[in-house]
Parts: sequence; structure tokens; C-alpha cells
Amino acid sequence: MRLGVLDIGSNTVHLLLVDAHPGARPVPYASHKRPLQLVAYLDGDGCITDEGQRELIAFVREAWDFAVRHKAEDFLAFCTSAIREAGNGSAVLERVREETSVSLQELTGDQEAAMTFQAVRRWYGWGAGSILNLDIGGGSFEMAMGEDELPEVATSVPLGAGRLTRDWLGEDPPSAKSVKQLRRHIRGTLKNAAADFKRLGEPHLVAGTSKTFRSLARMAGAAPSGAGPFVRRELRLEDLRLWAKRLEAMSVSDRVNLDGVSELRAHQVLAGALVAEAALEVFKVPGMDICPWALREGLLLRRFDTLMFESLEPMPTVGVGHVQLNSASGAPSAGSAR
Repeated sequence: MRLGVLDIGSNTVHLLLVDAHPGARPVPYASHKRPLQLVAYLDGDGCITDEGQRELIAFVREAWDFAVRHKAEDFLAFCTSAIREAGNGSAVLERVREETSVSLQELTGDQEAAMTFQAVRRWYGWGAGSILNLDIGGGSFEMAMGEDELPEVATSVPLGAGRLTRDWLGEDPPSAKSVKQLRRHIRGTLKNAAADFKRLGEPHLVAGTSKTFRSLARMAGAAPSGAGPFVRRELRLEDLRLWAKRLEAMSVSDRVNLDGVSELRAHQVLAGALVAEAALEVFKVPGMDICPWALREGLLLRRFDTLMFESLEPMPTVGVGHVQLNSASGAPSAGSAR
């Protein structure tokens, strides 16, 4: 079947269509996206302006039409911190539903972390052992760790690359003082959040998801996206420290010329590098693997799991008693389509 997942993020709005069936690996079929930084449409009260709402609604309509045109059979739609933290987030979701008939499901930060972790677990398999996954978004930073399909600890902190750039790095290039203050803020926030992970011990694998980590790894010499998803990509702390220092001295126009850095994200890649560097230091790990699957894939996999359980025949009775198989629960349900 063909399934679409619409992701309303802090930097972009993105529809991904995949072909798969329950139990199979989802294969990308087509995508439709464009830059839409909703934080740029916030008023003085932290509410998304009418102009920002119109831009969002226009894209949701585009995404729906694109999914219909390409014969999608199912449609998921979700939003993260950009709307979750807006002062009028609930009203914006209601307006989107009324004007497009698409219901965007608002994920909590912890749900983001958990669903992304599930995608990472599926990518690396049970043989990876305990996994620590880190994900840098535009508005928040997610961390999750565990040995099972879903993490034992999953949390989100307001250390997104876009947020930090907006709040701390107003100059171009930034002053040494502002970078020093931001480093202190990041480290203090992460130390408090990472305390919950200590009881889980050392991870066997550290993974990084999100465009920010992919960009940082590319700058440090990892293979380009054109090499395909199965090429191993790593980001080492020693390389990250070097590039963080280099980025501090660069203007936004200089960063655009770096491998892996787009014009859209050039202004916030320094903040992303500072978060990544601090995270590896706080967790005392020398580096990470870059995972090609993240939140969208996690939600897709959860949806296919649900379909698989619904399609199973009742399990036969064996010996004394019987086993009742219940469909998975505890994860966020999919946003509905019109």
C-alpha cells in the first residue's frame, strides 16, 4: 500500500509517500516539501500570525492534493514543537482542520523521542543492544535510550537549533561572549536532563537523527546523501569540536559553502553543533552513528504495525488455555485525513 506522512516541523513542512505493507521495509516513493519556519511568524505574544496560518493551510492543501494525485491509500499528519509551543497552537490546529479537513496530531516532546527511537531500533535491529538516540530539531532536542522496541527513558528539552540561534546568536558572526553564554546554557540544561539516563548504564550504540546531525557529519567528511542510506556515516566528537570552533568564526554566507549545509539551515548550524558537542560530552561518548530513519519513519512503522495486528487471524488454542493477542498501544495515533 502507499501511505503518506505529513510532518509540520520548525524549519520545513514535508510530505513523504512510501510504499510498503505490514512487515515490510517502507520504501520512499515521492516527497513534497518546502521551507516554512513557523517561528518566523510569531507575534509578540508567541502566537502564530494570520499570515503564518495561511501559509500552513496552503501547504496542507498542497500536501493533500499531492497525496491524492499519487494514489495514497492512507494519510498521517502530525506537528511538533513549532505549533505545540505556540500561544495559539490549539486554535491553529482547529483552523487547519476546518479549512482543510486534515487533523494534525500534536505530538509531545516525549512522544517525538519515543517514536524516533522506535525507528532507530528497527534500523539497527536487536543486535545493536542498548541504544542512545539523540535528535536535534528546530525547536527542541530529543533524547531516548533503552534495550527494547520503545525506550526506557525518553525526554525533550528546549535546545532546538533554530530556537537557540534566535534567542542567543543574534550577531553574524556571533560574538565570543554570546557563544560562551550559549555553551553554558546548553551544558546546564543537558546535565539536568541526562541525569535520568545514568541508571541505564553505558549504551552499546549512540545514534543521531535529524538533518542537523546529517549536516554536521557531512561537514566532517561523511558520505553525501547521494551515496544512499546504507553507507555508514559517523560523527566523532573530536571532529565536532574542530568544526564548532570553525563555525564560530564564520558568517552565515560563509557557512552556505560548506558541504551538507543548505541556505535554509546555515544560520542555525552553529547552534546545532554546540548542542551536539555538549551532548556527546555530557553522555561521555566519543561519537555516534548517523541513522537515516527518524520520526516520520517511526510513525509509519507504528501505523504498519497496527495494520498488521488488525489483519492477523485469531491465534489457535494450544494445550490448556489460550493466548489473546492485543494490538500495540501506548503510541500516538495517526492524524486523520478528510
